Amino acid sequence: MTYVVTVDTCIPEGTSELDPLQRAGAVALIEDGFDSVGAVEGPDGVEVGLLDTIVAVHPGGALLKVIVNAPALEFAEDSVQVLVDELLERTELLADWTIERCEVELHQDLARESLAAADGPDAPPDDPAVRKARHTGIPAPEDTDGRDDGEAKSAAVRGTMLALAGELRSFPPTMFGAAGDEHEERSYGDDESAALAAGALVYASAVLVDELFEDVHVLTQEDATVAECEGPLWHLERLPDRYALQYDARFARRFLVTVIALTTRFTDGSFQRLGCVAEELALRFLLSEATTTLELHELLDDRVSAALVTFAGHLYEDSDHEWLYDGSTDGIDDVRAGVPGGGVPRSFASWFTPFDADGHPYPSTTGEPEGAAP
Repeated sequence: MTYVVTVDTCIPEGTSELDPLQRAGAVALIEDGFDSVGAVEGPDGVEVGLLDTIVAVHPGGALLKVIVNAPALEFAEDSVQVLVDELLERTELLADWTIERCEVELHQDLARESLAAADGPDAPPDDPAVRKARHTGIPAPEDTDGRDDGEAKSAAVRGTMLALAGELRSFPPTMFGAAGDEHEERSYGDDESAALAAGALVYASAVLVDELFEDVHVLTQEDATVAECEGPLWHLERLPDRYALQYDARFARRFLVTVIALTTRFTDGSFQRLGCVAEELALRFLLSEATTTLELHELLDDRVSAALVTFAGHLYEDSDHEWLYDGSTDGIDDVRAGVPGGGVPRSFASWFTPFDADGHPYPSTTGEPEGAAP
């Protein structure tokens, strides 16, 4: 069975963030390491085939998608963790990096089917949530006290989001409409709606990144653009239609790196403003993902929705990026007069170009020069 294993690696604590040149170098080192491996030996000598990898490096480390063929989910996870551990250890410049997460993200029915294939005394627990808890050290879900699965899941997600609210270190609760002084300690007090909105953004960040990894993989496998792609895509089909023939795998990787870098700045406290058109679009996707997740778990009410709207209003300095979705302006690209309010042009070639002259452009994860046409 084929599995996609997500691996989250981090640079050593206390070290400076990676600059654009270092990130490009890290991508090359990690990809070279993977290219040298065809298969890895899993538990009990089981061979696990390495099918494909996707690498996205951000200022604080790298997110990897490792696609393997394994007889069971547990073999896939354990083998990939060993592989990445060895890859980092034997690469001098990455030797101090650590693995923060290594897991297969799989629909629970498929996970149970896969786990059932693993037998013997060391077989993992049948419940994927318990198995995940064993690997990550996160407590397994408690008894639902008679609540149905939907209610229990909703309560669990709500608790997780509230706990994650404090991780959004770049923004005080006032950014979500909560009362208080923006210079006070970041405490949401009794404003649960603001906390839920903040936590939903952190929660949605991980989901969005994972799904964009899948989009990159589909475009890479098909060697196609979004307009030509026959496989299912999570998000890239929601980019402005006018450029659909230019959204290829390379573009998708650059957009993924942008999302990772942006959400990292949200949580590490370094965010100041949106830096380019791609970041404006990335925030649009993140807000949409947060709203969808809240709706899915029946956690979105008028107050939470208003908190997200307030947050978006603080971050968007203008609405120029909305012009890209206006079909009536097709054919108008670099013409300044075509942008509502006389704002900056939104040509496709400028999406990754910083608004500020001293800003740093995002490097391409393929190692091509930033100045190359997307």
